[in-house]
Amino acid sequence: MGGTRPSSVLFVCGLNAVRSPMAEALARRLFGKSIYIQSAGVRKGELDPFSVKVMEEVGLDIGRHRPRTVEEIEDDNFDLIITLAPEAHHKALDMTRTLAADVEYWPTPDPQLATGSREQIMETYRAVRDGLEKRIRSRLDWKPQGQT
Repeated sequence: MGGTRPSSVLFVCGLNAVRSPMAEALARRLFGKSIYIQSAGVRKGELDPFSVKVMEEVGLDIGRHRPRTVEEIEDDNFDLIITLAPEAHHKALDMTRTLAADVEYWPTPDPQLATGSREQIMETYRAVRDGLEKRIRSRLDWKPQGQT
């Protein structure tokens, strides 16, 4: 990881229903308007209720998020595209044939594949949420306000 802090970031996963909306909400909370942040999917899915719940646990409401595809993003001028699934990474690499953007692949498990009790499934979603937040903080060089 590393590199300079981008001024715009696009998070991409398969359906824009779990991982990328989580990453978008976490990054927006950390960086406010100092970085332009969006998310999209290779295909359009339905927002996952477990992802809404685990984000509520950390004070973020993604319940009004509407999944969309990369093609539906109006602004395609991103400095950095972070992909969270293999199909998203392939799509981003195709996009960068015509865009001047860096692409990073962050392999992130799909919590929708989790099995077990409701609590076990929720733990899987929490692990994805917490892992994304840790990587976002590290990669985008987050510091609490007042620190340089």
